[in-house]
This record gives sequence, structure tokens and C-alpha cells, in this order.
Amino acid sequence: MKKTGRIMLVLLVVAVASFLLYPTVKWYCFTPEATKQLAAGSNLQIREYSRGQASRDVRVLMDKALNDGEGEVSPEYKYLEKVAKENLKAKGKSVPSKWTWYSMVATFASEGDLFDAIEEEKRTEIMNVKNLSSKVLNLGLDLRGGMSVLLDADTTAFEEKNGRKPTESELEALLKEDIDVLSARIDQFGVTEPDIRLQGKDQILIEIPGEADPERVNSFLRSSGSLTFQLVDDTLTSRVNSEYKKNPSAFIDENGLLVSPSYIPEGKTLAGYYAQDEYGIEFMKSLVVLYDEVALDGSHIESAKVGESSTQNISSISPSINFNLDSEGGKIFYSFTSRHKGESLAVVMDGKVKSVATINDAISQSVQLTGAFTAEEAQSLAVVLKTSSLPMALKVVSQSAIGATLGDDSVALALKALLFGVLLVVVFMVAYYGLSGLVADLALLMNLFLMISLLSALNFTLTLASIAGIVLTLGMAIDANVIIYERMKEEKAKGEAGFMVVKSGFSRAFWTIMDSNVTTIIAAAVLIVLGSSSVKGFAVTLAVGIGCSLFTALLLSHLIFDLFISEENGRQVHIGWRKNR
Repeated sequence: MKKTGRIMLVLLVVAVASFLLYPTVKWYCFTPEATKQLAAGSNLQIREYSRGQASRDVRVLMDKALNDGEGEVSPEYKYLEKVAKENLKAKGKSVPSKWTWYSMVATFASEGDLFDAIEEEKRTEIMNVKNLSSKVLNLGLDLRGGMSVLLDADTTAFEEKNGRKPTESELEALLKEDIDVLSARIDQFGVTEPDIRLQGKDQILIEIPGEADPERVNSFLRSSGSLTFQLVDDTLTSRVNSEYKKNPSAFIDENGLLVSPSYIPEGKTLAGYYAQDEYGIEFMKSLVVLYDEVALDGSHIESAKVGESSTQNISSISPSINFNLDSEGGKIFYSFTSRHKGESLAVVMDGKVKSVATINDAISQSVQLTGAFTAEEAQSLAVVLKTSSLPMALKVVSQSAIGATLGDDSVALALKALLFGVLLVVVFMVAYYGLSGLVADLALLMNLFLMISLLSALNFTLTLASIAGIVLTLGMAIDANVIIYERMKEEKAKGEAGFMVVKSGFSRAFWTIMDSNVTTIIAAAVLIVLGSSSVKGFAVTLAVGIGCSLFTALLLSHLIFDLFISEENGRQVHIGWRKNR
């Protein structure tokens, strides 16, 4: 490849690496800690936060518009200008030269529209940070602190029910369902950013970073969830929804929690009807007034799955949720539904309405919930119904906690080790190889830059083992330069010109470097496939680092030498501080 082409290639690689590293730099250097804490919460917590902020800001804006209408809008509410301009544009009106409290609020058709706009802005702000966190180089439990729980499949209940042990495929399928159930439970308990995955054939590993409370974690492992079926007061439901649309802030406090109006009598409760938006975030779609009497609880549900609702119109077929009750639950439900035909029945999970359906006929053991469900909503509701019990029983094999202080200490020690190691290598190369050592050091720093960029793009989780892999890789990377320089010394000792010394040195060292590094990459690949999670982290950093070192040693270093030493200028290569070198 010609010199110009190599320069363009290096510049392209640097540009791409900078782009990949940008999210990590933005996350760790420019994102406030308070915002990180909000983004680390569950989707439901983010939703409640944004609703609480919207409720607070609506009150402030309405008060300002009423008492200080001609005053200029303060900077903290400037984010509403974009929506306000769009509202005016839709009405065919011009944008005012100065936004006042009254002119800002007047662009919204109702208080409900203002509430929705603020909630969307607050939620989007936090969700953007949350999305950013999925593109950065993460810290593992040993660096960040947190909890690790290993669960083993307990096949006893399956054997008692079926008279045999589950097959390998059955066990895997049941454990995957367990993961769905645990994920739903964890989200309800507000545990942040959990990593739940299969380990081996019969275990589930749960890793929860940050300040995880062991008792809270144990509670969702033991919990059967609060799932109930309750009647709906349709008249009061219609009334509260009509008022909610006009004045949502009256029903929501600053913490995003529901406020029940005074006219709801004793024996009835106001609850939210929750669905998922296009981002998969749970939001309150409307309000529902429930009778406190529980028709049936979730302990009687034996199974639940997604099916298709029965209908004569093929074009209108939509997903349904089919679930079976045990014999006792079937009797209770049949008796209840026989007495309440034509009334609305709600499926309530931990105080949140997940579905509302009309009781058309008496229902016994087999139940079908139908409605305008999407496939994702139906699957989500099926999981909700199954959270009352785990498809495959689990038992805790091990549970360990790492304090945040220990994590901070580990990070500090690991960074010191990395920086100290790099510094030693840099000093040694300059001391032994002179100006050529500077080229090797530049290649080494570029190698580290490319490694961190690629690991960031992979959303890699950095652990002590993977940091060890980085340190080892940097040592191996400099080894490639050592091989090249020793070959160049041999050529220089023969009396070759500077240009030929560089050309022959890189040419003779090429296959030696390739052979040693390719065999190491193969070993790393085997560790990635067969090793445990910590070993895989070490192997991944090793493999990525070797790939980067091949690029920096064989292409970047060669390019730097070619830029300063050519056949035309006749310069000599400086390899060491002795005069004959």
C-alpha cells in the first residue's frame, strides 16, 4: 500500500475509534453523578420520576401564567420552547419574539397536553443517558461493587408432577422462563441494571451492580408476586378518567404517585392502568377504580401462555393470553364470574392494573383474556401472570456481596498497576532504543486507545481479570516492536542504508510476529468459548489487544519510520544511544 493510502487508513481508524470511545468519555467525564443514578433505575422508576417532575412543573407554570403572565420564562423551562413552537405552527400562528409565562402555557390546548410534554421531555432526557450507559465500558462487580447470586435448578417439583426428570431441552426452556419471571420481579422491586443469564445447563447467574441490599434481593427471589383479579367500578372509572385528562397534576404528586380524589368511597381504590410504550417503558395509560374485594389471587394460576383470540373475522385476529387455574381456583372463579356477568374484571399486579376484560360467561379452570393486545403486550402480560410462581424451582447456591468501597479501592489499584506498567515500558523503550523507542511508545499508546475504543463499542464489562489481560497485551505489543528493532539492528550492522534498514527490518520480522500472535489469538478464542466469565473477560481483552497490536506495530510504526526516513533523504535509523547505533 502506498504511503498516502496508509495515512488515510490510520486517520480513518483513529476517527472510528474516537467515535466509538466518545460515549464512554461522555459518561465518565461529562455526565453528572445524580443523572447517572436516575438512569441506573428501572424503567418504572424513570417513569415515576418524570411524572413527578411534570406534576411539579405544571403547577409552577400554571401559577406563573396566572400571577406573572407577562414575565419572561426562566432558563430552566426553555426546553418547552420547541414544543410550543410546534403547537403554534400547527395552528398557523406566529412565534412571539419573547416567551412569557402566559404565551408559553397558552400554546398548549389543555393542562393535560402541558403535563404530557413535560413528562416526555424529562423521560427522554433520562432515557438518553440510560441508552448512553449501554454503549460504554462498564465496571464489573469486583470494581464497582454489588451482588452476585448463583441459582441452581431444583427439579424435585418437576419430578413429583411428571414422574421423571426434565430433559435437557425442557430444563433450558423452563430456566429461560424463570429468567423472564425474575426480570419482571426485579424491575418491580426497583433493582438497577441487573444482569440475569444462564450459566451452564442448570444454573442462573444474577449480577447486580451498585449498592444492592441483600434483604431486598432475597425478597424478590422468595416473592410470589401480588397478582389478583378484582371487579371494576365502570361509572367511577369513567368519571376519574374524564377529570384526569383535564387536570392530570391533581391526580399525581411530586413523587409520581397517585392521589385518590375524595369522592371515591371506602371499599374502592384508585389504581393505574399500565401498558408499555414503543420504548418498552411501562407507563400509566389511564385510571381504574377497583373494588377492594379480591375475586381470585395468582396463587391458583398453574400456567399461562400467548395464543390467538377466537373470532370469525380472520383479519381481526389478535393475541390473547390463555391461563389455567388449579381445581380450587376454578371453583372460586366459576362462582364469582357466575354472579358478575356483564361486569368488568381487572388483572392487578402489585397494585397496577395490567388488563381489563368484560365477564361474558361463567369461567372455570381455563381462562382466556382478549383485547387490543400487540404480540409484545400479550407476551408481557403472560409473564406477569406467571410471576406468581417460577416454572422451574430454584435454590440459592451462593450469594456474595462486594462493597462499593472495596470496588473503588480495586479500581484505584488496577489503574495504578496499568499506568505504572505502561510508564515502565515507555521509559525502558526510550532508554534502550532511543528515538526508535519513542515510535514504539507512540504505537503502544495508540494500541491502548484502540483497545479501549473497541471494548467500549462491545459494551464490555471491565474486571480485574480483564485489566490483567490489558496489561499483558501491552507487554506483548511492545514485544513486536522489540523483534522489529532487533532485525533492524542486524541490517544496520551490515552497513545498509536507513531506508533499507527499515524495509528489511519490518519484512524479516513480519512472519515471526504473525506466527506468535496468531497462536495466542487461537488460545484466547478457546478460552472465550470454554472459559468461565472471568476467564472470558481476560481472553477477550487479550484477543482485542493482539489485533490492535498487529495494526500498530506492523502498519503504524512502519508508517512513522517511512514518513521520516526515505530513499531520497538518506537519513539513518536511530536505534539506541550508542554512536554505532
